[in-house]
Amino acid sequence: MENAKREGQRQEIPEVRGPPDFGNLLAVLSRSKPARPTLFEFFLNGRLYRKLTADTIPDPDRVTEEMLRMQAFRGAGYDYATVRLPGFGFAAGEVRTASTRSLNEGAVITDRASFDAYEWPDPRDARYDVLDALAAALPAGMKLIVCTPGGVLENVVKLVGFENLCFMTVDDETLVFDVFEAVGSRLVRFYEHCVSHEAVGAVIGNDDWGFKSQTMLPPEQLRRFVFPWHKQIVRTAHAAGKPAVLHSCGQLQAVMDDIIDDMGYDGKHSYEDAIQPVEEAYDQYHDRIAILGGIDVDFVCRSTPEAVHKRAEKMLARAERDGAYALGTGNSVPDYVPDEQYFSLISAALEQRAAV
Repeated sequence: MENAKREGQRQEIPEVRGPPDFGNLLAVLSRSKPARPTLFEFFLNGRLYRKLTADTIPDPDRVTEEMLRMQAFRGAGYDYATVRLPGFGFAAGEVRTASTRSLNEGAVITDRASFDAYEWPDPRDARYDVLDALAAALPAGMKLIVCTPGGVLENVVKLVGFENLCFMTVDDETLVFDVFEAVGSRLVRFYEHCVSHEAVGAVIGNDDWGFKSQTMLPPEQLRRFVFPWHKQIVRTAHAAGKPAVLHSCGQLQAVMDDIIDDMGYDGKHSYEDAIQPVEEAYDQYHDRIAILGGIDVDFVCRSTPEAVHKRAEKMLARAERDGAYALGTGNSVPDYVPDEQYFSLISAALEQRAAV
């Protein structure tokens, strides 16, 4: 009866006690113990954004959309809000709106002529004024964390196609280097603009590199084409005195040393039980890199709120001594994640805050 009562209570938005304090996430990212349990998420979903803010605007513009996201992150107890700035992105061809599709679909660069003809975006066109608008309304203690419209490898695959890219690495390696340079250099310049803003507390390098069983490209090709640009992204953040988080899905065991020792990322996000449960990842890596989120999205969707809550509590207990951990899902909170399970997850941290 008591368990049923607690589950019913968790269907409501958990109470957030105490003001936001980005210093807690900074402690996690420096592999220290935060002053109280800390949350981390890449993004939520539109339904949750509105539920957490009681907002009913039917068609918000982009500034309002980011403001809504910021208020929702505050309402759920995060010490930051993620931000995606409009005005800058890599345009590709038309893609079918289907549940499955070829990763060659929408490709627009096939050879040197199409590379030269492509209209490359200018990072200066991004709506950096959105940062100013958010900063003016940012609750005391909170910071913004900026991500890009796709990562280095993601955007190259978007422009070239995945199988096409694999063939191109053999047929025209010089063109491959040029495409990666054209994408990577522009993302670095975007981050250079962002980290100079006082309200930005960290950056996310969001770039998926793996399938469930292996990396998308051989590790040696990732090291040649992709990783040098991420190394520059991290250097850009660190030069501004701000940490950098990697959000990357897939089986990345073969390149974890690169992520930690070569690129120098401060935190790693995105974990899946079928690849490596976050509990195992924490035990293996937390003394070298902060572990963020990790409660498997499929587990969250399929389990009862009580089971989600118990696993979250156990994960917090696992990290109690050494820190270097922030609680969240393994990837994000898309709209198919039941609200009850999501609230049960974050309440594991928020309930412990009440005792601090």
